[in-house]
Amino acid sequence: MTSFDIAREFLAEMSPIEGVAAVLVLINVWLVARRSIWNYAFGIAGVVIYGWVFFHAKLYSDMLLQVFFLVLNIYGLVQWRRSQAETGEVVVERLGIGRRFVWAAGIIVAVAMWGWLMDTYTDAALPYWDASVAMTSVAAQMLMAWRKLENWWLWIAANILSIGLYAAKSLWITMGLYVLLLGLAIWGLARWRAARQVRPA
Repeated sequence: MTSFDIAREFLAEMSPIEGVAAVLVLINVWLVARRSIWNYAFGIAGVVIYGWVFFHAKLYSDMLLQVFFLVLNIYGLVQWRRSQAETGEVVVERLGIGRRFVWAAGIIVAVAMWGWLMDTYTDAALPYWDASVAMTSVAAQMLMAWRKLENWWLWIAANILSIGLYAAKSLWITMGLYVLLLGLAIWGLARWRAARQVRPA
């Protein structure tokens, strides 16, 4: 097989709608890193499209995750608007050490329980791996809605897990997206840290 044949096969496996969702999510995360409230418009559109993509890939945890993300995007929009109205900007906050341990333990328990449910009651592909991405992302999205700096550490972990998962399922556009999202998460962490230092809570 020539390199041309490999490239043609690679492109044949890609879905245009997956590409649209990837672009929307990239714009969303770039705007989150900049603490722009406009991130939510792109986030809502992206999660709706990705819900469809993951349903057809039988990644049910990720599909249901998009529904949860839709709810959290609406909730986060309300929270960010409130912070912006009160202070003139979206203020970055942090978790205490004790609460970090509670969140970490909660994620581990949620992964075990959700992975077991998906493994036992569905034909989900890679149920525990998928659950790890889903539950880490749920926690990250919640902390993002509450403007907590630690959301970026969880997004970094979720992105690393996602890169391998989507490669295993031949979702190449989505895998490439998560490579870019990993870079954006690192950049977002740096930006939010800088904002935190300028205006400590």
